[in-house]
This record gives sequence, structure tokens and C-alpha cells, in this order.
Amino acid sequence: MSKSIAPLRITDPAAFGRVAVLMGGNSSEREVSLDSGRNVLEALRSRGVDANGVDGIPNLLRELNTKQFDRVFNILHGGDGENGVLQGLLQTMGVPYTGSGVLGSALSMDKIRTKQVWLSLGLSTPRYLRLQPGGDVHVAARELGLPVIVKPSCEGSSVGVSRVFDDAGLDAAVELAARYPGELLMEQLIEGDELTVGILGGVALPSIRIVPAGEYYDYHAKYVAEDTQYLCPGLSGADEDAIRALASAAFESAGCSGWGRVDVMRDRAGKLYLLEANTAPGMTSHSLVPKAARQVGIEFDELCWRILEMTMPEAKP
Repeated sequence: MSKSIAPLRITDPAAFGRVAVLMGGNSSEREVSLDSGRNVLEALRSRGVDANGVDGIPNLLRELNTKQFDRVFNILHGGDGENGVLQGLLQTMGVPYTGSGVLGSALSMDKIRTKQVWLSLGLSTPRYLRLQPGGDVHVAARELGLPVIVKPSCEGSSVGVSRVFDDAGLDAAVELAARYPGELLMEQLIEGDELTVGILGGVALPSIRIVPAGEYYDYHAKYVAEDTQYLCPGLSGADEDAIRALASAAFESAGCSGWGRVDVMRDRAGKLYLLEANTAPGMTSHSLVPKAARQVGIEFDELCWRILEMTMPEAKP
């Protein structure tokens, strides 16, 4: 890639003022967010930042009304932390925050509409169908062709996701996905390598190829298992250049900015397919952006600093 990681622009932790590390919340990803938040809070404090943990948006509002926070490090996963609600609120209040703005957050949280943007630009993503309420899921599966993935359009962390290889499994998959708000999505299942690319300040980090011990990279493999392998970089040569270029194009076209992650599948023939963009990805011990950053010499505490640094006008990429 032609872009490289810029040197740090802020050196004095006092320049950040009081920082709210927003975590937890009430989405299906609450526990992961709390884990991420504790890690970010510890990392920022280790570098002298006046960082304070805040659980959920209502508590943040109360804090903003009684105390002065100068900026927010948003590590709420899912729900109103990633769908543009928080971003619009903070933008209206004039409080700087990490990650994408209203448009990028809202669009990338909706997998169906993100796909529509990507397809309009000729960016490859698996074929899909929106599952209408009461619609015949079996007809939809025949139209796409098994195997398929059934999932909520607006959830993350593999929540509510099912891989379906035969007609008999379709009804249970829809029942699981329908437990979560928003539309349902049926997507062509791409069999091959699962990869991800972190984005930091407009730079695509080295890709990671994920090799779970089990058949799939599900919630357990992401957050619990200790035997998942992470190969970084996940590809080499022109293939690595291609996946980073695709991830950058996908991130920017979805209106995303600052930092995040783009998930990609590579089929047996080597073709890349975009899955989704994440605007507040995990920062746990199992998370992927920290692993990719470490590959280019950025340890976790510096990664948190760099993300926070992008809230400063003089340090925007």
C-alpha cells in the first residue's frame, strides 16, 4: 500500500483533557464491549490520559450534564453505539468522539444497505436476499442456492448467525435470527478463507487469516476459545495488496472514517468477497485490529492513543 502509518502528532496526555471511555450499553454485545472498554481504559491510563469509564449512553448523558468531558472514546459494540444514534448525539453536543460519523456508523451497521452501496460501485460481496416478514424462506434458499447464511441485518459478533446446508435447517435459522431487531438477511455462503483487514487513520493494516479449530469462526471461536489461529499477514504479495485495497475502498465507500475493520471471504478460486464493515470493533485479548497493529509495531496502548488522537483537530488523518 502506498500509505504508511504517520508518526504520533500528540505527545502530551494532558492535551486530551478528560476522556470518557464509553462501554457496555444494552446491546447483545454488552459483555464484549465491557471487556474491550476495560482494556482501553487501562491502556489510556497507562499513558497518563485522564480516562474514565462510563457504562452506556444514558449514563454518559448524565455525566456530560454534570461533568465536563472533553472527548469520548466509543467502544460500545452494536446497538446505539454503532448505528449513528450516539454519533448524532455527540455531534449535536459538540463533543469529539472516536470512530466513524453518523453516516458511516448508520450505513455500515445495516448489512443490507452496505451491500447495496458496494454493489453499486462494483465491489464484490456475496449474493443475498432480504427476508420479508412471513416470506417463504425455502423459496429464497432455492433462489440463492444452498448453502446459505441466515443472519440479522443489524447485529455483530456472529450473534444470531446460522449456516444452513440443507432445507431442513432453514426454519430454525430464521427463528434464531428473528430474535433480534431489524431485517433478516440470507446470503450466499462463501466457502474458503476468512480474512479481516483493520483500518487505522486511512491506512489498511496487514490482513489476518482466521483459522478456527472448529469448522467456523463463531462467537465461541472469537471470544472464548484459545486455539483459534490468526495468521498475519493473511496473504502475500499481490494478493495482500488486493485485499487491503478492497478493504480501504469498502470502508471509504460506506462513509466510514478513523478506525475500524472490514471482514472478507476468499473463495477456493481466490476471489475476494466483502462481508461487512465494523466501526467500533473489539479491543479484547482475542480481537483482530490490535493483532494487525502489532504486526506493524503498534502495541495496544499506542493503538488506543492513536485512535483517541484522531479526535483532535490537528491530528485528523
